Amino acid sequence: MVSIVFPGQGSQEPGMGRDLAEHSAEAMELWKKAERQSGLPLREIYWDGDESAMAATRNLQPALTVVNINLWRFLAAKLNPAAAAGHSLGEFSALCAAQVLPEDQLLELVCLRGRLMDEAANQDGAMAAILKLEQAQVESLVAAAAAATGQEIRIANYNTPGQFVVSGHAQAVDHVCAGTKPLKGRAMTLPVSNAFHSPYMSEPGAELSRYMDKLDWRDPKIPVYLNVTAKPEPSGAALKEVMKKQMTSSVLWTQTIENQYADGMRAFIELGPKGALSRMISQILKDRDGVKTLAVSNLEQSAAIEETLA
Repeated sequence: MVSIVFPGQGSQEPGMGRDLAEHSAEAMELWKKAERQSGLPLREIYWDGDESAMAATRNLQPALTVVNINLWRFLAAKLNPAAAAGHSLGEFSALCAAQVLPEDQLLELVCLRGRLMDEAANQDGAMAAILKLEQAQVESLVAAAAAATGQEIRIANYNTPGQFVVSGHAQAVDHVCAGTKPLKGRAMTLPVSNAFHSPYMSEPGAELSRYMDKLDWRDPKIPVYLNVTAKPEPSGAALKEVMKKQMTSSVLWTQTIENQYADGMRAFIELGPKGALSRMISQILKDRDGVKTLAVSNLEQSAAIEETLA
């Protein structure tokens, strides 16, 4: 069975989505619609390659969502997936693929999410990637940092069995980073404006939750495995309640992929730029039989779908 997965923030790249938009009037119209809803010159930013503007959360969230959704719409008939998932921001694209939210409402939601996260800049909040350590070691470092500093910190992303992201107060994040070297791990501070996927996002998360109550949540056409629980929900109402927690909760990506494999998924098709999720999935399921992955970010790469699904 096939699962489609959608990347999130950090997967942006210059020129993303341009070939498909120039090939399809429907795809181009989605860019224009997102520009109208966001009030931002998204095509100018991403197609002309303004690096600093490309990384801005306010710009990135609607633009990457457009790229993901356009790829899905173009390839949906070929894929016929049994499940979907998305990493952080990418989860909203998965909801669109499962027809949980109307397209217009979904674009409004990610535009608001990007703006709220952009406005929530906090000099006390920080994030860092922790590599080459096992989960138990990172959990121990996080607990020690919280005890030593008295500050909030948590594992925000469980990306692979050897790649994690910690999020919280800068002092506690620094404490974790310092503790990785004696364990022969590696720490990289991330260039972010706040501690995403942590309680530091409670205020913007509450505002986004109130907006979610105004939307038309429908039962999913295919299961969407959620970041917060690593499991699907059968109804739109249940999905909404879990999604309300997404901004302040950890991204359980390793668990999500393991659960999909346990439920019979063997081919994972990533729709979106860079292919980071495909590499993660290969690491998560490296000892499992029958796993195929493919990253599709443009029209040329889409030609490999039939071979992957064969």
